[in-house]
Amino acid sequence: MVYVGIDLGGTNIAVGLVDEGGRILHQGSAPTGIPRPYQDIVADMARVSRDVVAQAGYTMEDVKAVGVGVPGIADPETGVIPFCTNLHWHNVPFRDEFHKHIDKPLFIDNDATVAALAEYVAGVSAGTHSSVFLTLGTGLGGGIIINGKPYSGYHHIGSEIGHTIIALDGEPCTCGNDGCLERYASATALIREARKAYAEHPDSLMGRLCGGDPANISGKVAIDAAKAGDPTALDVFNRYVHGLAAGIISIINFIDPQVIVLGGGVSLAGDFLLNAVREAVRPMVFFKTMPYAGIQLAKLGPDAGIIGAAMLGK
Repeated sequence: MVYVGIDLGGTNIAVGLVDEGGRILHQGSAPTGIPRPYQDIVADMARVSRDVVAQAGYTMEDVKAVGVGVPGIADPETGVIPFCTNLHWHNVPFRDEFHKHIDKPLFIDNDATVAALAEYVAGVSAGTHSSVFLTLGTGLGGGIIINGKPYSGYHHIGSEIGHTIIALDGEPCTCGNDGCLERYASATALIREARKAYAEHPDSLMGRLCGGDPANISGKVAIDAAKAGDPTALDVFNRYVHGLAAGIISIINFIDPQVIVLGGGVSLAGDFLLNAVREAVRPMVFFKTMPYAGIQLAKLGPDAGIIGAAMLGK
């Protein structure tokens, strides 16, 4: 049997046909087209799904289920999407609407959760007892897998790890609270601190890498300058790592997963980031003589959303 996986983003709808082992057989995409009515977006999701199945040489009869990862809160039981900020969706009856176009079992969950499931099925955390996936991007998303099952709490609003408060009266967050982890350990946080540091130290290598325009300072610019040994960029990078390590320690103390997986744009820094995070976490571990979660880099990249969504059906 094969499965359709749909990664619904604010910019694109990515769809793939996936086999039992989590291998993408064929994929396609379409613009999401915000702010169109949700009915139009769902219709396009179904259309691309049918196209991908046909182009792969299968029929809808071969498809066992369809899974969807959404950038918001999803209720897997009712099929309703109560809240999805990027799409401006509120209480959208997603499953019912999708079934107007394709009558197959449909499963939905948060996009970070499905990415976590993808890494568990076909990625770096395959075969583990439990794992936590962190997406280090514009925000900081989280996905929790326990005994092979996604976990997002009784009300389906859990695993919002980015909104763990790590600093009382800290940096204001878009959620309305202050001091959330994502205000210190997202790509947005890294860029904010790098631009502030450059304003205070205009001789930093970051200035040359961004052509003298602080608006061009990205997470990559900050990390590349840190890799080159620039003191200002290194200070920014080390503070970023310290914030991320604080969040990871909270995960270890609260969940005790077997593996913590780092994904998202910042994780493209590779071993430079990974080694620094491991070093920062080690002295903060509570039980010094006990084993604790291994920290790894995600390996599925942008395919994780499609694979994980498909595996919801499996």
